[in-house]
Amino acid sequence: MNHVTPLALATGLLLLSAASCKKDDSTSPATTSDEVVVAVSKANFLAGGLSEAVSVVSRTLSDGTTADCYKIVVKSIPTDHAMGPWCPTNIADDASKGGIWLENGNVYDVDGAFIKNMATFYKDNTWMLYNASTGAVTKTQTQADCAAAANPNVGAEYKNFCVECLPSYVANLTHTYYLPITPKKAATPLVFATGPGMGPPGSTAGPSSRGIAFNGVVFDAPAPVSNILAAYTLAPFDDAGGHINLAAGYHYHAATGLSTKIAQTDGHAAMIGYAFDGYGMYERLSVAGTEYPDLDASRGHSDATRGYHYHVDKAGNNNFINGLRGVYAN
Repeated sequence: MNHVTPLALATGLLLLSAASCKKDDSTSPATTSDEVVVAVSKANFLAGGLSEAVSVVSRTLSDGTTADCYKIVVKSIPTDHAMGPWCPTNIADDASKGGIWLENGNVYDVDGAFIKNMATFYKDNTWMLYNASTGAVTKTQTQADCAAAANPNVGAEYKNFCVECLPSYVANLTHTYYLPITPKKAATPLVFATGPGMGPPGSTAGPSSRGIAFNGVVFDAPAPVSNILAAYTLAPFDDAGGHINLAAGYHYHAATGLSTKIAQTDGHAAMIGYAFDGYGMYERLSVAGTEYPDLDASRGHSDATRGYHYHVDKAGNNNFINGLRGVYAN
């Protein structure tokens, strides 16, 4: 994953790269129907991320029908990669001491230079997340700090704080999710509702999260970066695209390639998890590094090997998929 350099940060320029749409080198022919339907495989989930064994239950789906679903109870703690770091300690720290930030399609290293140059980066001299004398970064230190600073109504006392919530705060948290074992196309695709400026017109209600990685960590809705920045706080993601809050635990806002993936044998992008309608979620690019130009409005398409499936958005867009093409468990 290519990050923007500190030099670009110092100048405050956002370099927006145009993504090229090239033909994928996959050997699987395209299909526009549901002749191929690939069921969810519970064997794909890592045992270390589960709080209990995956079981089968009957659930009501979003179209009013009932179907067998996998009940998946997760710890929201990845076992396949490290979590953190998020906030660097000093403005002298390099990229290894901090996480990343997602802004206008770009991924930025939250290193000391990023923290030091935020006033320039955002063209606002109010930003000052460090001690000018020592260079120490001002950041949350306790679970109480996390609870107060990582909520929509940030108190004035946390202005110019780097927000860092730690895994120990959510060590005993579990979440339960249900995936239809056999995906089924909905009569009308669901368009995800998102915050101001982050979603397309016509968004409708639905699951707040998009899907689940094989390690049990949720692919969440776009992070409310406008609200975070408006409070003069920064809540970085780690290099895996995740961070922590006390309600959700550890969760992803971007796919950066560090969670468990299942390689395909035909040059197609690797699989990284399931959307909540049971359709597979895959990396954005093929093995050859090419885009998929035929994605629908939900960021999905079909082929004869995988049936209908999604390709996630690029990490810098703070997004995974735009909607659910299939029905989902209520």
